[in-house]
Amino acid sequence: MATRRSEILLHPVRLRIVLATAGDEVTTADIAKQLPDVPQATLYRHIAKLTDAGILDVVGERQARGAIERTYRVNATKASIGTAEASKMSADEHFEAFTTFAGALIESYGRYLNTPGSEPAADGVSFRQARLWLTDHELDALVTDVTTALARYLDFNKTHERTPRLLSTILMPEPEPTDD
Repeated sequence: MATRRSEILLHPVRLRIVLATAGDEVTTADIAKQLPDVPQATLYRHIAKLTDAGILDVVGERQARGAIERTYRVNATKASIGTAEASKMSADEHFEAFTTFAGALIESYGRYLNTPGSEPAADGVSFRQARLWLTDHELDALVTDVTTALARYLDFNKTHERTPRLLSTILMPEPEPTDD
């Protein structure tokens, strides 16, 4: 059985909300603009669930046309599934988690391509796969190096000069081919 946080995070709509919110402070209206296919009532329900779970933090409130408009930010500590939780998930649950993530990634890329003026080559879009032959120690070093390199950029705030860019990584062992 999946853990509570994984059940919350790995719902397709909630994962899209988390991905749309990551690295920024946004209102429900901002999220709705990024996810126009999600009905408003559904969006509010899933935002409430993410907020109740502590995955989204309310970082501001203001009065807007007779209602309170909240500003949200992803709680990076709670917006991931840790090793302890992942170790309790079955292979089927891991596959479901991966396909949910991959689906959200595909949806994000489709939204980008459908944006007027999108130019993948000019915008620096890239995706590739590389085979790395690594010992466990070398893998640990790679993860540390990548984490260290990204840390500097994760703290950059939104400005008019900065374009939001998604960086998605997948790291997994490649099964050895069988002789069958």
